[in-house]
Amino acid sequence: MTTTVHRAASRELVRASGGPRYAVALAVDALGTGLLRPFLLLYGIKVLALSAATTGIAMTAGIVTGLACTPAMGRWLDRGARSDAVAAAMLVRVLGVALLLTAPTGNAGMFAAAALFLGIGNQAWPAAHAALVATVSQGRMRDAALAAARSVRNAGLGVGALIAMGCLAGGTPALKVLAAVTAVGYTAAAALAWSVHVSAAPATAPVAGRPDEPAPRMGGVLVANVVYAFCLNVPEVALPLVLVTQLHASPVWSAGILVINTVLVVTLQVTVTVRMSRFSRRSALTAAGGVLALSYLGFLLATPLGGGLAVPAITLVSVLCTLGEIMYAGSATALVVATAPPHLLGRALARFQLSTGLGLAVSPALMTTLAAHGPAALWVPLAAVTLLAATTVRGRRAPEGRATCLQPHAVHGGPVTRRRSRQEP
Repeated sequence: MTTTVHRAASRELVRASGGPRYAVALAVDALGTGLLRPFLLLYGIKVLALSAATTGIAMTAGIVTGLACTPAMGRWLDRGARSDAVAAAMLVRVLGVALLLTAPTGNAGMFAAAALFLGIGNQAWPAAHAALVATVSQGRMRDAALAAARSVRNAGLGVGALIAMGCLAGGTPALKVLAAVTAVGYTAAAALAWSVHVSAAPATAPVAGRPDEPAPRMGGVLVANVVYAFCLNVPEVALPLVLVTQLHASPVWSAGILVINTVLVVTLQVTVTVRMSRFSRRSALTAAGGVLALSYLGFLLATPLGGGLAVPAITLVSVLCTLGEIMYAGSATALVVATAPPHLLGRALARFQLSTGLGLAVSPALMTTLAAHGPAALWVPLAAVTLLAATTVRGRRAPEGRATCLQPHAVHGGPVTRRRSRQEP
């Protein structure tokens, strides 16, 4: 009986996530991204013989330009695009990979163009995906569907990165093969996503002359999200920096922390999100900030430990940091979707992605600068601003339980329906 219930719940979750084909599209896209993204820098240096500085600048420019394109994606979503927008975000990366494969040695311009298209696709996809899920599901099931997609994506990224790591011994030919396989994966994922045929009726403001804002009182959440996004780079930037340069530990520890982070996100994201559903989304997001700040202070206390205890202690505290990341990821996007007016959902998600991308863009430079002045200079400011961000989220709480009239939408070619639901930010 329990097995039957679990299967039924799983089927319901898959439907709320966009259906089986869309779930496969997410997995294929994540696998392809995992094959290439962690090694794009190496591709520029090893295959195209570019300098590390040139390669890094091109990649940064691609990310920044990709962020600049998110408002256009938001406007397209508000005109009703859903699966078409997701497919487009996947296909534009195929152009980037094609440029990588055809770029001659030493051609920095083509590598920069490739990084541009890859950046556009990577930054446009989250908003398009969240809008699609918001169209086919409601309430807490929608939150669980967003969490499930994140689990699938992290699993695909992890598997892809492991496969790519095993192929690196093959040198330049192996990197080119990885790029070609990535292009095939992106194309297949785009075809699957497009075949779902999810769209929404173009939404209009219910009141004429309403200001064009992403959501009531969402400015504080968007600003706080810049700080929250720092946690996503802690396992990849801050901890390796501390472990390798300050504690002189083996890089194996940094790799192990990344593996632990990925496994925990894959296995716990949906469970934690569902368990947190007993609280409002703002309360969950505030609690996530508290857990993250506590983990930063834990890193501060663990770093000075001697006798070989510091490295294992930091690894243990990283589990707490990952739990905060899971809580944040399960509530932040869900809060934006739940509180944004339907006629401005696309633009709200686009601005949320801008705030996330800004946090991810500035955090490496900021973390490396602060770490150069010692552990306290790194972890104390991170903990303080995260607590401040959590307070801002809680302090700008919007009224909960308000009824929201959802716009009619067509799913899988089905009939247009109008539904009302109670949304609790």
